[in-house]
Amino acid sequence: MNHPAIIRRPGEGRRIGIVGDVYRFLATAEDTDGKYATFEAIVPPGSGPPPHIHSREEESFLVLQGEMTFQLGDDRFVAGEGTFLNMPVGSLHCFKNESGKTARLLITLAPAGLEEMFFEVGQTLDEDAVTAPPPSEAEIIKLFEAAPRYGVEIKVPNK
Repeated sequence: MNHPAIIRRPGEGRRIGIVGDVYRFLATAEDTDGKYATFEAIVPPGSGPPPHIHSREEESFLVLQGEMTFQLGDDRFVAGEGTFLNMPVGSLHCFKNESGKTARLLITLAPAGLEEMFFEVGQTLDEDAVTAPPPSEAEIIKLFEAAPRYGVEIKVPNK
């Protein structure tokens, strides 16, 4: 089955606020016959998801602006603008903005489908939104409940 070409101009694409980040969806399963999903993440200082493992999809990142601290297994490293990373299926990973400035990432999931978890858990934002509300306890609980249905295991960080 062929799907039509996708063109998203700057600022276009469904925006979801999730755990304090803004995700702007550029391509979803619906657009790519399930092959991949791509979205821009706007990650404020101090933000980023907890360590987690995907059982279904690879996840790649391109740092578009700012810098991001990534964890892959036990390794942590700071990735600056232009750095590309790919996390294989089954790898423990996360990212956190430990800088003082907002960062932007381009994230691709292959195959697609996990974006549905973000749609389920997150809040729809205005199309010009560049910030998201901080994560509420209810949102975090919702994420922990939804993740296993999408093949994601979230590791609770040790306090």
